[in-house]
Amino acid sequence: MALLMNCLAFFFKVLTIPLHLLKAVGLYGNVYRRVFPYLLFKISLGYNKKMHDKKKDLFSNLSEFKKSGEALSILEIGCGTGANFKYYPSGCKVICTDPNPYFHKYLSKSLADNDHLSFERFEVASGEDLGIIESESMDTVVCTLVLCSVNDIPRTLQEAHRVLRPGGAFYFMEHVVADPSTWTYFFQHVLQPMWYYFGDGCEVTRTTWKDLESAGFSQLNLRHIDAPLTFMIQPHILGYAVK
Repeated sequence: MALLMNCLAFFFKVLTIPLHLLKAVGLYGNVYRRVFPYLLFKISLGYNKKMHDKKKDLFSNLSEFKKSGEALSILEIGCGTGANFKYYPSGCKVICTDPNPYFHKYLSKSLADNDHLSFERFEVASGEDLGIIESESMDTVVCTLVLCSVNDIPRTLQEAHRVLRPGGAFYFMEHVVADPSTWTYFFQHVLQPMWYYFGDGCEVTRTTWKDLESAGFSQLNLRHIDAPLTFMIQPHILGYAVK
């Protein structure tokens, strides 16, 4: 079975050679990064509908991490179209980062629909380099469906850990690789070469929970679930880690 999986994965890698070439000369990224925000806006509507209860439960204790007498501060890494905004508590202060500047249009729409938030600013930055955010300045950091596409998960988690104040929390909800005994695992590896390009660098074969376990947080609350989504991204982890 492993041999068949590797052969099929190689076949799909060959099919993506034209995309590799387009990426190498800069044509793929320049075009797709303009189109992807619209696609993600549409996808996020369906994702939120199916994952509403899970997100509501995940973010239900955000306010527990605010300092006494102060508004809760939230940094969202890879904010995309602002699909998480409606789950944040009233009055919280939000800073958003994303490496794609073309999300700004949809981010503005989400902010208009969620005036219970106090929006501070949007910064164009990757998860691996959050130097624009002061160390130990945030109560919480949120990262959902982002660790599947960053170039360096450990570095991104280091940055999240750095900007959190002592006692602050890192919230996550990510799809991960399936159990090796399942057909989902088989097809995740077979179709990954194509998925990478149509998912803006997304990888469905990552064991992200291992990176979280070794990220140096003092407490990790993590659950594995089968999300009510397409089989490729059905395996999920969610929870929060305390600095």
